[in-house]
Amino acid sequence: MGGTQKIAVLGGGSWATAIIKMLSENLDTIGWYMRSVYAIEHIKRNKHNPNYLSSAELHPEQLDLSDDINYIVENYDLLIFCIPSAFVKSELDKLTLPLQGKIIFSAIKGIIPESGLIVGEHFHEAYQVPFDCIGVITGPCHAEEVAMERLSYLTVACQDEQKAKDFSKLIKGRYIKTKISDDIIGTEYAAMLKNIYAIAAGVAHGLGYGDNFQSVLMSNAIREMKRFIKKVHKMKRNINNSAYLGDLLVTGYSVFSRNRMFGNMIGKGYTVKSAMLEMSMVAEGYYAVKSAYKIKKENGAKTPIIDAVFNILYDKKEAKDEFKKLTNKLD
Repeated sequence: MGGTQKIAVLGGGSWATAIIKMLSENLDTIGWYMRSVYAIEHIKRNKHNPNYLSSAELHPEQLDLSDDINYIVENYDLLIFCIPSAFVKSELDKLTLPLQGKIIFSAIKGIIPESGLIVGEHFHEAYQVPFDCIGVITGPCHAEEVAMERLSYLTVACQDEQKAKDFSKLIKGRYIKTKISDDIIGTEYAAMLKNIYAIAAGVAHGLGYGDNFQSVLMSNAIREMKRFIKKVHKMKRNINNSAYLGDLLVTGYSVFSRNRMFGNMIGKGYTVKSAMLEMSMVAEGYYAVKSAYKIKKENGAKTPIIDAVFNILYDKKEAKDEFKKLTNKLD
């Protein structure tokens, strides 16, 4: 794949920058779509992203930078989407070219609000991209640790096993280990759900709950995740694998987790609007919980943690009261 197909990244945030860093270890040229002309010019001059992961050294001579999404789609075969889920539709609305014939890999951990679909399903239904040409990149992995070249593990999921193997070689390196999976739907839902559970962990911390409660919360969260995913996509999977449990743990506990940070602010009494204004990055879990709550009502999954987060963020219930009720539903 890497030898014949041209690879591009779409998005200008932390994950996009981290994936560019990984790819630059193995490829001579990488396309990179960013909306910000200022960021593009800054990278060309100063060799780092001015807004995200500024400690990560970039190599402009390897980068075909453009603020024109149609240029990137026209000239590259494999497209890695790293755009926050809330903005995917507005970015794709700029497209005048079809995506059929392209290989799409998603590093987006959320649901498209307008369609209520996970990213792979959205590309399949809205752009007629076959499922065997859609892949998912999931953790457990924080972009900040990639920038610091700390040992990290990624799971690459695709129905086409060969595409998953080929793509994993593109990002594998001295500080990146990879494994492959055929559970594209399950891993993508897991990547979305763990952000909701990280918000819950942050709310608990903001309310003053300690490590003992957090361990119970995370133990219940992985079982809740298993029930939810089984309802939407039944297949044999080990929920304790890194793509599920590992990604949940790193997002729920890490100081780099924007969803945990967002939840912590809510627990401390911030409104949703004030918490979002203070954060410089998007908390995907905020958008995901509304869709997850709707899906669970349709499928009948038992999800007390998702319910509590939804009630706090969307029904404007008091976090203290919701978590007091939640403590009696966990075991």
